[in-house]
Amino acid sequence: MSMITVVTENVPPRLRGRLAIWLLEVRAGVYVGEVSRRIREMIWQQVIDLTEEGNVVMAWATNTESGFDFQTYGENRRVPVEYDGLRLVSFLPEEGEKATDPGQQPDGPWCPLTSQKTI
Repeated sequence: MSMITVVTENVPPRLRGRLAIWLLEVRAGVYVGEVSRRIREMIWQQVIDLTEEGNVVMAWATNTESGFDFQTYGENRRVPVEYDGLRLVSFLPEEGEKATDPGQQPDGPWCPLTSQKTI
């Protein structure tokens, strides 16, 4: 059994009710609990089936270097990426914001995940 956290945004009440069966809703749209891998996978299938236009992230404790893993479903500016063996989060540009061309690195320190200056 491992600790999991589920954060929902703009999901139907039906999904929120299903999550509340297995997890404690500590804030609006934020659920925590300790469940087995089988139950975690069942909860994730419910997320996939019932999310509709919203988005969800689920994080859980693991025996990896970072100590956790996560997965997302639905559209969100935060996108999981693999970087040097670690799962990190990259941010997509906001609507109307120009993305940096990956072929052109800006002057100064540069973050390969966001394609932007770090200073």
